Amino acid sequence: MSAVRRLALPIVLVLGLCARLEAQGWPEQTATLFDGRVTLGGEATATVAPEDKGHFTYTDYERSSLQLVRLGIAAAIRPIDRVAFVVDLRAEGDTSGGNWSAIPVALYVRVRPWRDRPFDIQAGRIPPVFGVAGRHIYASDNVLIGTPLAWQYLTVLRADAVPANADELIYARSYGWQPGYSVGDDGYARGVPLATAFRYDTGVEARIGDDRSLVSVAVALTNGTLSAPGLRSSNGGPQVSTHVALHPSPAWLIGGSYADGRFVADTVRDGLPASQSGGRYPQRTIGADAEYSVGHVLLRAELVAARWTLPVLGPPPIDNPLWATGVSVEGRYKIAPGVTAALRGDHLGFNDQTGTYVTLPWDAPVSRIEGGVSWAATRHVIVRGSIQHNSRSRGLMRHETLPAAQVTLWF
Repeated sequence: MSAVRRLALPIVLVLGLCARLEAQGWPEQTATLFDGRVTLGGEATATVAPEDKGHFTYTDYERSSLQLVRLGIAAAIRPIDRVAFVVDLRAEGDTSGGNWSAIPVALYVRVRPWRDRPFDIQAGRIPPVFGVAGRHIYASDNVLIGTPLAWQYLTVLRADAVPANADELIYARSYGWQPGYSVGDDGYARGVPLATAFRYDTGVEARIGDDRSLVSVAVALTNGTLSAPGLRSSNGGPQVSTHVALHPSPAWLIGGSYADGRFVADTVRDGLPASQSGGRYPQRTIGADAEYSVGHVLLRAELVAARWTLPVLGPPPIDNPLWATGVSVEGRYKIAPGVTAALRGDHLGFNDQTGTYVTLPWDAPVSRIEGGVSWAATRHVIVRGSIQHNSRSRGLMRHETLPAAQVTLWF
């Protein structure tokens, strides 16, 4: 099968499914069963783009976010008032037809003790409370096809392996899709983003307030960290995260976030010298977000700043925390009914680390600009086109421009 036919096939299939469902009469609202006790929703998305030879768009599932076929279904089951079981299942693979995975993105129970108060408790595999981009993983929530760098781009850090010295770390710069180190797992594997938009963590969350409240607060206790969530704790301790949102007017939404959890895996700490094995080695992350909407315009910005502390081993030592800061600014404009244009700029920066011969940022700074248009062809079918340009200071490919097309069926 030629490359063109292989890339086009997923979109043709989804479009065919869309046309058939529209002809049969797609429901005009969310499907409900058993007198509203069960609510169902779903999404089918196909995205095609040229091969990303620079690995700018690779995710922690080791595939490009611009070459995906994604199928998802969500259900909320409410056996009694104020108690609901929520499940969000997703299967996704490459448009080449391989590398498929099927996971429960979310699987939790939600309890609302009071009918007339905006307070709930969630326990299980829960959406992140930190920031905003991590709660918008499905295509139906977005105009652009790409994901903000802070929530997708793979840095050279790993939880299951750490560099023995600063030279090892500097040598790995720009190879976040397969860094390898001599302490811990000595194989090559993907690095981690600052925070992942593609995996949820397991724990418990409490939330006070909602979108209509002047102030809303969410606090969560989970197993992993923002960059390396997991079903079971492998890092010796839980993460605490929180998000506070202010709604001073209908046009404004302002938020702040914080997260603190152990990052380095137990398997790494167990092999460290006695003087280093008792360290906590955390990832601490702060965030800020803002949104402003008026008329046909929506402006959104987010800051994610993460700090990792690693073991101090051989010379030259990594004896200062490693900082990474991601900034994303996006603007949307509704051109006509069903047609929206968007433009987003992203940048990831890293603090300096001193090696034997050079002092450099510990990973290669990277920038992205992406523009695109979204068209709601019908109530349940969205078609998108975008183009993004990526650049960084080091790597086999320092610049790459990637056009992409996407079609989404949702209900």
